Amino acid sequence: MSSESSPEIRTPVDFWFDPLCPWAWITSRWVHEVAALRPIEPRWHVMSLAVLNEDKDIPENYRKMLASAWGAVRVCIAAEQKYGPEVLGALYTELGNRFHHDKLPREKATFAAALEAAGLDPALADAADSEDYDEALRASHKDGIDRVGQEVGTPVIEVEGSAFFGPVVTPIPRGEAAVKLWDGVLAVASTDGFFELKRTRDRAPIFD
Repeated sequence: MSSESSPEIRTPVDFWFDPLCPWAWITSRWVHEVAALRPIEPRWHVMSLAVLNEDKDIPENYRKMLASAWGAVRVCIAAEQKYGPEVLGALYTELGNRFHHDKLPREKATFAAALEAAGLDPALADAADSEDYDEALRASHKDGIDRVGQEVGTPVIEVEGSAFFGPVVTPIPRGEAAVKLWDGVLAVASTDGFFELKRTRDRAPIFD
């Protein structure tokens, strides 16, 4: 018998995000917390709130806000194309910290700083203004949305064939609370015929 221990098998967790969304950001940090406590392997993918809402009847102020949402997701797709999908987790972290904690503007200087901090070429920030990445962006978005249907937002998560939107939660669950929520979410998401749990949000996103 070999004295070397076998590597732990980690369950893939596919996570579709738009770095613009504060709720998806909280959920992503929860997944990171779970990954430190349970044998899961997050795999990051890009979706787009701008694409999701482009044909919907939404308030004009929200539509104007979404006009600035193309840049970050295009930059993520450009980085994925140059380096591979494995860089998206670090880039998402750097973008999210700047957007949601530092409250920096969603502009090329912020994108470039996030790219550099993630060890990537800051010149990829120029992708923010290029429609060359939109076909790949839409394909990535569609891949996630097709697993759950249209009446959702970001994030979309798939674990072992069970896909769902959310969970939407604040603040970020930590420690035992994180894994308790994880077990509960997987229990309901893997139940055949289960579709929805929901209640009105009574607080804004809380970041720690």
